[in-house]
Amino acid sequence: MQLIEAQESTGLKMDVRDLNVFYGSFHAIKDANLRVTEQMVTALIGPSGCGKTTFLRALNRMHDLTPGANVTGTVSLDGTNIYDSSVDPVVVRHRVGMVFQRANPFPKSIFENVVYGPKIHGERNRDALLSCAEKSLRRAALWDEVKDRLFRSALDLSGGQQQRLCIARVLAVEPEVILMDEPASALDPIATSKIEDLIGELKKDYTVVIVTHSMQQAARISDITAFFLLGDLIEVGTTSEIFTRPKDRRTEDYITGRYG
Repeated sequence: MQLIEAQESTGLKMDVRDLNVFYGSFHAIKDANLRVTEQMVTALIGPSGCGKTTFLRALNRMHDLTPGANVTGTVSLDGTNIYDSSVDPVVVRHRVGMVFQRANPFPKSIFENVVYGPKIHGERNRDALLSCAEKSLRRAALWDEVKDRLFRSALDLSGGQQQRLCIARVLAVEPEVILMDEPASALDPIATSKIEDLIGELKKDYTVVIVTHSMQQAARISDITAFFLLGDLIEVGTTSEIFTRPKDRRTEDYITGRYG
């Protein structure tokens, strides 16, 4: 299958080739090919159940944790296939972090949530952990809101704050790629705006791939858009091209609201 790639690409961070994902006998993703450009936001759009989240989870081997799931093809990160038998999936998930649809803070303090990853990886120095927490919370645009209550429960935060805390928790382990599965779908418009502004800041230092059901959100925050339909990756291009000059009629039908 011919490789679909976005135009105006700069550095290549991830290269997905002939990716297939099966849940038992169900063929969820079919021969998908996508090049992910570093320090850009790539949005995955399409109707519910079309394979967007399944594709996203394949980018850091999350399907390893799903009984009955099987993945074929290659997903290269800086030229190395993350599905090679010699590659440790824990290392992959360290470099390719995941933010889920609903905020999932641990029932611990704000501080303990942020430094959970560094502590798992062996960091014990209190000053280093405090510095990491501040740095990560600042990057997640949350520090000013929580700096006086770091040792209070994370569960006391609002939904939008909890989602930014989860982003800070991912940032604390210094990933290179951040995957986001509809990170604002459960949030109000003000909290959504903060998450979108944050994504715009994050792409200065990270590569971001986001699943979104909101075409308006994809248009606002992404550089590249990929359209999925029934497990097929139909079309990829710059976001402006996909929304104004799609090459495939199915993409145009979805963008203009004829279905989905």
